[in-house]
Amino acid sequence: MPEFVCRIADDRGQVSQRVEIAGSEGELRDRYSSQGFYIYSIRPRAGMAALRTRDSARKKIKLQEFLVFNQQFVTLVRAGLPILKALELLSGHIAQPSLRNSLERIRESVKGGALLSEAFREQKVFPEIYTTSLLAGEKSGNLEEVLSRYISYQRTALTVKKKLLASLVYPALLVVMVFILLSFLVTYVIPNFADLYRTMSEDLPPLTVLLISFSDAFRQYWIIMIAVLTGLSLGIWGWSQTAAGGQAVDRMKAKMPLAGVIWTKYQVAQFCRILSTLIAGGIPLVQALETAKQSVVSPLLRHSLEVATRQVEEGKPLWEGLSQSGFFPGLAIEMIQVGESSGALSPMLAGVSDFYEEDVSTVLAALLSLIEPVILIFMGLVVAFVLVALYLPIFSLAGRI
Repeated sequence: MPEFVCRIADDRGQVSQRVEIAGSEGELRDRYSSQGFYIYSIRPRAGMAALRTRDSARKKIKLQEFLVFNQQFVTLVRAGLPILKALELLSGHIAQPSLRNSLERIRESVKGGALLSEAFREQKVFPEIYTTSLLAGEKSGNLEEVLSRYISYQRTALTVKKKLLASLVYPALLVVMVFILLSFLVTYVIPNFADLYRTMSEDLPPLTVLLISFSDAFRQYWIIMIAVLTGLSLGIWGWSQTAAGGQAVDRMKAKMPLAGVIWTKYQVAQFCRILSTLIAGGIPLVQALETAKQSVVSPLLRHSLEVATRQVEEGKPLWEGLSQSGFFPGLAIEMIQVGESSGALSPMLAGVSDFYEEDVSTVLAALLSLIEPVILIFMGLVVAFVLVALYLPIFSLAGRI
């Protein structure tokens, strides 16, 4: 008999994965449904390796176009159009090839009898929060409302991300200009002056000697410097992809002056937004925490959510589990505690997210307003240093004459 890999959740929301032997996928579905389990997915075990290989080569979808698809999909479903017909209409009007191909495969899976949430999950390119929301909508029979909540979440997340990126454009341009200016000085201006001074028999001032030595060393060893920096960067990046390395890098980020506070608040805001959306969709708290843990980017936050999830599974309130994780600010813990005690956890989580997102935007704007003049002052000091160092010999020679 064939083997199947089953991903299920019990009535407490605890997710588990099992390998079962059964005559067919339908038999397994009936078995788990009769036992009261939520069924995430059931796949033949023999096809898992090929599926992972195919998924790893597939391109990621663009969130902006995915948002447009969901808006159109909800509109069609709300108008009474069958899901298969809605998928057929939309897949033909998607510009992004990877998303269009995924939707065509999803339509074929649904046509073959698979659940919509399972068909989306099999593609391995859609956010975990989305497929879990679809599952909750299918279980509750209120798919349109659940999708509308997800659209609201995605729109807010994209808006915050665009606002942050827009605020970093000008400082990034200034940094690029500094790099170009320094490269021009080191590779062209300083060597020309050095050639001129080598024809003179006069001793050069120490400042000029230092500058010329640095320029000569850079021009001679720039390939080695770039290779070392590239190797070091790749090594740090590879280490950060491991569980221990990722948590260590995040701890360093959190301890950075000013920037660490901004980074922590942003991560907390993103988590609270995800968890609020899931709970509002009717997903049990433990299952929502498991999904949120898979949706967040920070390894340190993911580890903290593992600690909090274990505490919640043992019967403790969410605020206490988050408090013991050591990642969340005290104000966020207090607001979540109030939300739990009043039975309004989802709105309170949304309030925490709104508060921290606004706080991050305000602090980041103030910080960037200080960074811009600092970069300009740095550029001015570098240019002044180079000019003084290069013209000191000329001034000395003019004084002797």
